[in-house]
Amino acid sequence: MTDLEYADRAEQLLRAVEQCADRINDATDADIDSQRSGGLITLVFANGSQIVINQQKPLHEIWMAARSGGYHYRFDGAAWQDTKGAGEFFAALSANASAQSGLSLNFQA
Repeated sequence: MTDLEYADRAEQLLRAVEQCADRINDATDADIDSQRSGGLITLVFANGSQIVINQQKPLHEIWMAARSGGYHYRFDGAAWQDTKGAGEFFAALSANASAQSGLSLNFQA
């Protein structure tokens, strides 16, 4: 993947996270505060817990930090997959956001 391809894919992912947070806020009582600064998004939940998602440009990765740990994702041509084989980014984000918020939340590309 070229730097330009990575930048496009990473931007699509970050935009999708922001749009999902907005959609979830409109449809539920989750009250997710989505804060973006460049290539970094912080999702803050009503209980004060956070999930941080950021670009790692030199590595062509997306990193996610949640209560359950830190995760690294690379685009495999179809989806952002965990570099240690733990699954797809949006599935992991949904699981972590659900655990941290206490609600069933669904983030998707």
